[in-house]
Amino acid sequence: MTNPSLLILPGDGIGPEVMAEVRKIIDWFGARRGITFDVSEDLVGGCAYDKHGTPLHDDTMARAQEVDAVLLGAVGGPKYDSLDFSVKPERGLLRLRKEMDLFSNLRPAQCFDALADFSSLKKDVVAGLDIMIVRELTSGVYFGEPRGIFEEGNERVGINTQRYTESEIDRVARSAFDLAMKRGKKLCSMEKANVMESGILWREVVTEVGKDYPEVELSHMYADAGAMQLTRWPKQFDVIVTDNLFGDLLSDLAAMLTGSLGMLPSASLGAPMDNGRPKALYEPVHGSAPDIAGQGKANPCACILSFAMALRYSFDLGDEATRLEQAVNAVLGDGVRTADLLNEEGITPATTAEMGDAVLAALDASL
Repeated sequence: MTNPSLLILPGDGIGPEVMAEVRKIIDWFGARRGITFDVSEDLVGGCAYDKHGTPLHDDTMARAQEVDAVLLGAVGGPKYDSLDFSVKPERGLLRLRKEMDLFSNLRPAQCFDALADFSSLKKDVVAGLDIMIVRELTSGVYFGEPRGIFEEGNERVGINTQRYTESEIDRVARSAFDLAMKRGKKLCSMEKANVMESGILWREVVTEVGKDYPEVELSHMYADAGAMQLTRWPKQFDVIVTDNLFGDLLSDLAAMLTGSLGMLPSASLGAPMDNGRPKALYEPVHGSAPDIAGQGKANPCACILSFAMALRYSFDLGDEATRLEQAVNAVLGDGVRTADLLNEEGITPATTAEMGDAVLAALDASL
C-alpha cells in the first residue's frame, strides 16, 4: 500500500518558517503514530518568479494535479509590487485554485477558549464561536470576463464581471449542505439578491438544492446584513455559504472575531479524484507578513491547523486531526503565546520554533 502524497509549497515571507513547524509534526506522525506521507516540496509565488520568471511553473502545476493534497504557506511581498499583474505572486495561488478546480473554500472561524479575550468583541459574544464559511472559489467577479482597464472616451474604465452558472452555484451549495449535515444542520446563504441578478440566481439555486436536504434549516441573508450580524451576534450562525467576492470579505471579518489571523486555517476542495477523495489545497488564512519574515516571530498554528484539516478531509484521519487540534488548544491553555497573541507587556513571546515544539510536546502527552 502506497503512502498518501503531499506537495508542500512554503512560498514567501513567513511561509517557510511556519511550514518548517508543520514538517516537524509530519515527522512526529510518522515516528509516533506510524502514519507516513510521501512529501515533496516546490516553489510558488515570488520565490518561483525569482527562479523561473513565473509565480507557478508548469511542472509544479502538474505535480499539484497528481498528489493527494497540497499544503501552501503564503505568497507575496513588497519586492514584487511593481511586477505586471499577470506575474504577481498571487497569480500562482489563483492558478492552483482555478486549474485544480477547487471550487469550495472552507474557512473555519473558531474561537479557542484561551483566546476569547483577544477578540475585538466582548468575550460573551465570541466565547465558544465555531463557524464554517464556505466560499465559492473558482468563479464570480475574480474570474469573470470581460475584465481589464480600457479607454472609454477620454478616460479609463476598470471592468470586472460577476458571472455564475447554475452548476457552479449548485456544486458549492451541495458542499455547504453536506458540511451542515455533519455540524449543526443550519445553513445561511448570503448574496445581494436585492441589487444583483447573480444574487437572484444564487438564491434560487441554493433554495432548490435545499430541497434535497430537508434536515438542514436553510436561511437567506443579504451579504451586507450578514456582515453586520457577524459582528452583532456571530454565534447565531453555523455554516455560511456565499460567493467568491463576499466570501473573501466575510471570511476575513469572521477571522478577526477569533482574535488573530495567525490561528486560522483553510481548505479548498474540488471534485473527487479516482480514490474518491477531493482534490485539495490547504493554507493558513494569514498572508506572507514580510515585515516579520526570518525573525522567528510568526505564529505557526494556522499552518499546523491547515495540516489538521488535510488529515480530516484528504486522508480520512479525523481522529488524528482532532488529536492535533486538541494539542494546539492545550498549548494555548498553558499560556504559550507568539507575539500576535500577547495583549500585555512584560511577557517574552514564544518563537515560531518554540510554539511548534510546544505542540509536539502536547502531542506526546496525548499518547
